[in-house]
Amino acid sequence: MSDEVVGLNRKAWDALVTRGNRWTVAVSGREVEAARRGDWHIVLTPTLPVPEGWFPDPAGTRVLCLASGGGQQGPLLAAAGFRVTVFDNSPKQLEQDRTVAEREGLELETVDGDMRDLAVFEDETFDLIVHPISNCFVPDVNPVWAECARVLRTGGELLAGFTNPVRYLFPDDLEHESDLLCVANRIPYSDLEQLSEEQQAEYIADGEPFEFGHSLEDQIAGQLRVGLVVIDLFEDVYAPEEDALSRHIPSFIATRARKMRL
Repeated sequence: MSDEVVGLNRKAWDALVTRGNRWTVAVSGREVEAARRGDWHIVLTPTLPVPEGWFPDPAGTRVLCLASGGGQQGPLLAAAGFRVTVFDNSPKQLEQDRTVAEREGLELETVDGDMRDLAVFEDETFDLIVHPISNCFVPDVNPVWAECARVLRTGGELLAGFTNPVRYLFPDDLEHESDLLCVANRIPYSDLEQLSEEQQAEYIADGEPFEFGHSLEDQIAGQLRVGLVVIDLFEDVYAPEEDALSRHIPSFIATRARKMRL
C-alpha cells in the first residue's frame, strides 16, 4: 500500500482544498502587492517566518517550491522577483497557485507529481528549493533528499520544514494535558503500520491524508548523505493555546542546507 498512499493522499489534499484547510488558503492580493514592494515572508513550519538571511537575491534565482502547492509560498516568492516552479501531488493545490498567478499577473509554473520523483527536471536546474512540512506524507523521505540534491545547482540551498518525530509518539488529539502522558506509538511512525484496517478505512472515507513520522536520522543525516550540508536550523511550535504538546516542546524543525560538490 506504500505506493497506493500517494494516490490516496492526492485525493485527500484535493478534499482539504474544498474544506478550506489552513494550508490550502491562497494569499490575498494585498499580500502579493506587499511582496512586490519587498515586504514579504513565508513559513516552512506552522508559525515562525523563514529568516530573511536564508534567501538569496531574487534576481535570476530559480526556485522550486517542492510539495508546496496551495497558493501561499509560490505566489509570494514570484511577486518578490524569484523565478518560481511549484511542484505538488494535489491538482487542486496547484490550482490555488495558478488562480493567484492569473489574478495578480504573476509568472509562475506549476507541475503535478510525487516529491520522491523529480525526473521531469534536469540535474542542477534550481538555485533554491523551498520545501515546507510535507515529507510526512510519503513513507520514505530519503528519495526526496536525493532528488533535491540532484536538481539543485552546486552551491544552491534547500530550505526544508519537517515534523520532529516526537510528535508521533502521542495520539492525534493533544488538546488535553493528560493525553501527553500516553505514549501510544513507536518511531519511525507509519499510519499504514500502526493504524488498524478499520482506522485506515475511516481515513480514506473521511478524506484524511496518511502520515509518516520519519526519524531525525533520516530527516537530517538523510540530507548530509546526499551531499547537502546543514548550515542553520530553527525549531517551531503550533500556537500553544491550540496544541498541548507545543506547551512543552517544539515539535517542528526547519533546516537550511547547501549543496556541496562531492
